[in-house]
Amino acid sequence: MNAILRLTMTGVLLFGALLTHAAAQEFDWQRFSGSTVNVLLPEHPVLDGIQAVLEQFEADTGITVRITSMAEDLFFDRMELALRAREGVADVYFLPMDSTAFTQWANGLILPLTPFLEDPSMTAPDYDFADFPAGFVSATQYPPGAADQQDFGVPASVETYILFYNKDHVDEFLGGQVPATMAELIEAAGEVSQASGGRVAGAVMRGIRSHTIMDTVTGMVINVTGPDAVELPYSVWFDGDWTNPRLTDPQIVEGLSHYAGMMAGGPLNIQALDWPEASLLFQQGLAAFFIDASLFGPGFEVEEDSVVAGRVGYHVLPPTAEGAASFTGHWLWGYGIPANARSPEAAWYFIQYISNKDTAATIGAYHGGATRLSTWVEDAYTGSLNAEYVATVLETMRTSATTAVFREGWSEYAIAIVDAIQAMYDGEAPELAAARAQETILRLVAAGQ
Repeated sequence: MNAILRLTMTGVLLFGALLTHAAAQEFDWQRFSGSTVNVLLPEHPVLDGIQAVLEQFEADTGITVRITSMAEDLFFDRMELALRAREGVADVYFLPMDSTAFTQWANGLILPLTPFLEDPSMTAPDYDFADFPAGFVSATQYPPGAADQQDFGVPASVETYILFYNKDHVDEFLGGQVPATMAELIEAAGEVSQASGGRVAGAVMRGIRSHTIMDTVTGMVINVTGPDAVELPYSVWFDGDWTNPRLTDPQIVEGLSHYAGMMAGGPLNIQALDWPEASLLFQQGLAAFFIDASLFGPGFEVEEDSVVAGRVGYHVLPPTAEGAASFTGHWLWGYGIPANARSPEAAWYFIQYISNKDTAATIGAYHGGATRLSTWVEDAYTGSLNAEYVATVLETMRTSATTAVFREGWSEYAIAIVDAIQAMYDGEAPELAAARAQETILRLVAAGQ
C-alpha cells in the first residue's frame, strides 16, 4: 500500500508539476530539442527497427538518443538495477508487460503514461492510443480493475503462440497432412521421431525447468479452456481469488499434459532446451514441429540464416477436437519510463515517435509482431512478411488472451506448474502431478508468498 501511495504522489504531484506549465501549449516535436534520452534494450529485432528510424527521429525532434543493448538474459538483471539506481541511468526501457511490470509498479519503479497521453501539448493529435487492442494495453493498466487505473506501458511487440511445422518433414513422414487436433499432433510428433530413427525430432519445445516457459504453457492451456477463462489478475491459474488455484481443473490438467506430450516427441535433451536452442534446432531443419512465439517466424524465412526458409508452415494451435475453435495466449514487450528517469518528457516523445502509426509499420517489419491494429493492413508491414505467417498471426490475435499474471513473486508459483509438466514428461499421471502443484501453490499462498 505504501508503494502505491508513493506512486500516486509521483503520478499526481510530480507529473502535475512537470506538465502544468505546458498545459496551454500546442504539440511541437521540437519542444525538447537539445535533450538526451538514454534507452535500455535487449538484443531484439525491435532494436534493429529502432536503429533504422533513429536518425530521422533525431532530425525531427532535436533529441539525442543513446542506446545501451545486451543479450536478453543479461538485460533483465540490468533493467532491475537501472530502475533501482539512486540516480537515473535510463529514460526509456523495454518493459516486459507481465508480472515483471506489475511488480515494478507495485514498488513505485515506473512512471504512469496517462498524464502524457491526456495532455495535448505532450501527445501528437494523430497518435491514436486506441489503435492498440484493449487486450494488449490491459497488461500494464494499474491498479488492476480500478476505475482510476492508469497506463504504464505502450505495446512494442506482441507474440502469440502458434504451431510452426517443417513442410518437408510433414510431407515425408505424415503424407503432407498437418494434424487436426492437439492429440493427433502429439501422436504425429512421436511418429516422426520413430520413423526418422531419431534423425528428425518430432517436436522441439522449451523444456527447461524455468518460469520463463510459462507464456507458451499458458497459451497451450488457454487453447483448452478458451479465453473466457482468463481473468486478470489471475490469468487461468486461479478462480477469482488467490486462495483458489485451479491446477486440478480437468481443463488445466489437459493443457499441461499437452505441453508434456509435445516434449515427449522431442530429442533426448529436451529438458535442457530453452528458446534459443529449440528455435535453432527447428531453423536447422532438425524438427518437424515447434510451438512457441510467433515472433520466430520472420527469422525462419531469412535464407542466409535458415535452412528451412521457404519451407515453414504456420498454423494456429490445433484444437482439442476436430472442427473446434483454436485459442491461444499472447505476451508483449512494451516501452516504459523508469520513475528515476532524468528526462521523462523527452522519453515520452521518443516512445510516441517509435510507436506511432507510420513508424510502427516500419519497425514492425523487422520483428513481425506489430501491436497496432492499423499496421496489419499496411503493405509497408505485411508486404515484407510471409503471407501464411501474417494470416496465422492475425487469426490468433482475434482469439488470444493475455498470459500476464499480476502477482509479486509469481515466478515461484510458475515453477510449481513447470514441475508438474516435468513430472508428466517423466511418466507421472497428469492428475497426480497437477495435484502436487496445487498443494505447493496453496502452501505458497498460506505463507504469504
